[in-house]
Amino acid sequence: MNIGVRMAELRKEKNLSQTDFAKTVGVSREMIGRYERNEVVPSIEVAKKIADALNVTLDYMVGEGVNSKFDKQTVKRLQDIESLPSEEKSIVYRMIDMALVYNKTKKALAG
Repeated sequence: MNIGVRMAELRKEKNLSQTDFAKTVGVSREMIGRYERNEVVPSIEVAKKIADALNVTLDYMVGEGVNSKFDKQTVKRLQDIESLPSEEKSIVYRMIDMALVYNKTKKALAG
């Protein structure tokens, strides 16, 4: 997936028109359209503004890097978990593991 396609998908998920999104990013509606059609690639400064407006990381926007599958909220949660004391972090991991096992079991029984 390229940046234009991802940008269009995320913009539409947030129910933003190209015009409203362009105002937020600080570019013209025409430029948003050109970015989404992959006619032009935004500068790094504009790409950062786009990612911020969509509440995702640049890695996520371009689909590369360690955090390419994570939006900003997920990255923030991971950072918060990482900063917990060891004992509390262990509790959070056990809760996550239980939720994952539950969902895997549910899918296995349904399929």
